[in-house]
Amino acid sequence: MKLRSPIAHKKTRLEIIPLIDVMFFLLASFMMVSLTMSKQQTIKVDLPVAAAAKSDFKPDMINLAVNAKGDLFYNTERLALPDIERRLTERHGSDPNTPVYISGDADTRHADMVKALDLVRQIGFNKVAFNVKASTTAASPAPAAPPVK
Repeated sequence: MKLRSPIAHKKTRLEIIPLIDVMFFLLASFMMVSLTMSKQQTIKVDLPVAAAAKSDFKPDMINLAVNAKGDLFYNTERLALPDIERRLTERHGSDPNTPVYISGDADTRHADMVKALDLVRQIGFNKVAFNVKASTTAASPAPAAPPVK
């Protein structure tokens, strides 16, 4: 004789909604962590700070660096100006749309940075930018000057 319980038995179900939520959370976490990783392909310089700076890395970019002494570096290799010009000309011949990033120490003279920029522009690169370090605080408006009496 089969006795049945007066309490109704529910069939067990596998809920996948919480599983999907956890998977989306993990995906978003890994994406955010991977965006913060950047690969350094140039010499270590103390970059100036800018409020509108954003990190950008592409493996097919050219990094020029100018240290405080005015020495020029092509990626991590210190080269003379004619050697850098020759390498930039070769890269421009293979791909004229290659982005060029120029970075310099905060103590680098303006004339040395302009010399690097001028060289890149003479060769014909159009995508040229200066590397800067992002500021830790949001950009705040400059204080107003006191009225002149």
